Amino acid sequence: MRFFLFIVLLWSSAIASAARTLEPTTTKPRVLISTDIGGTDPDDNQSMAHLLMYNNLFDLEGLVSSPSFGDGSVAEILRMIELYEQDYARLCAHQPGFLSPDSLRTLCKQGRHGTAPLKGYAESTEGSDWIVRCARRLSSRPLWVLVWGGLEDLAQALHDAPDIQDKIRVYWIGGPNKKWSVNSYAYIVANFPDLWFIENNASYRGFITDNKNSDRYHTGYYDASIRGAGALGEDFLGYYNGVVKMGDSPSLFYLMQGDPENPEAESWGGSFEPLVYSSRVIIDDVQPARRDTVPVYSVVEFWLQGPREDIPVDSACLNLHIDGQDWAGYYCGDGQYIVRYAPKAPAVLDYEITSQVENFPAVQGVLEVSPQWPGEERSRDDYRVGKHWYSDRREAYLYQGVWQGAQTVARWRKEILDDWQERLQWLK
Repeated sequence: MRFFLFIVLLWSSAIASAARTLEPTTTKPRVLISTDIGGTDPDDNQSMAHLLMYNNLFDLEGLVSSPSFGDGSVAEILRMIELYEQDYARLCAHQPGFLSPDSLRTLCKQGRHGTAPLKGYAESTEGSDWIVRCARRLSSRPLWVLVWGGLEDLAQALHDAPDIQDKIRVYWIGGPNKKWSVNSYAYIVANFPDLWFIENNASYRGFITDNKNSDRYHTGYYDASIRGAGALGEDFLGYYNGVVKMGDSPSLFYLMQGDPENPEAESWGGSFEPLVYSSRVIIDDVQPARRDTVPVYSVVEFWLQGPREDIPVDSACLNLHIDGQDWAGYYCGDGQYIVRYAPKAPAVLDYEITSQVENFPAVQGVLEVSPQWPGEERSRDDYRVGKHWYSDRREAYLYQGVWQGAQTVARWRKEILDDWQERLQWLK
């Protein structure tokens, strides 16, 4: 107990010091955003509004619509730019460097609709081609690819142009998004383990509003700061009734305050630890009523034997029903079938695997999802990652409830919201 208190005090001292020394990023980062805006979670709209109000701090090179789930499209990004256009003059009156609405429109590209097949990639898209084009530009600065949704277009870009691996830095808001793009994640981590990659599965949750707190930094923030702030402020009320979620914004905060090249240091967007492995669990002896314990955010693969079918490899022919949702499984040839899943939170989950393939036996089981990522015990099936793969810090005192590392973002929340309030005032 004394040791734990000592660690907490040490951490408190460290963050107090960091609060005095944390400085704005000095070099304008090159930034490309990949977003599933317009899909099922409207917090991307909140994050897009914030980005547009701060775009003069970045060399913005791309806005890619990449909805692995839902009806998101580039049209929703363009709609947000129309709102920005109404506020543009007032923003420019306070600081230089804001991109014109027309300049922003030229950066908007459509990526893949829907999840990738088992191999993790499919066909090139306007969005994936744009990632390649931006990454290959001659520059002494890397391209920061901030992924607010699925990884499908990033995986496609890496598949089509492996040479861009050394030219980009990736900050991904994972967690639930890992569930949607598990096949693309598996492709990237298996084939590009040396990619510079921040995998934020839970730390971002430190920024999400506490709905039980009505003060000006939580449910009261809209009335205290956003209401009356131009077209973007008026539109903000349409998402979660104006309550700030902005779960994707920590990727942007990361580039605003701190040293982006050092993920282990303090920043507005969190502090991360290097990984040696990414947890992967292969369940290849699927029995009725089987029960397995798996780490949260791990890649779980069910390998099943069934009829040898005369159908193309990578054909979707299985269905995994788990946690109220359905996930496609694929034929791999020679009677082998695989379906992947990535649990988004600690839980106990019943599942059932079925198929329309004749004589394919239905399988039921249970996954017990443990709260630490990656898993405490390594397995031979884990993915090896290189020295630049980072993720949520594992210290117990940095959890916020079940959310690993969330305190590394939560501690900056008031400072971030105060900074934003200044810009919101420009629009009133």
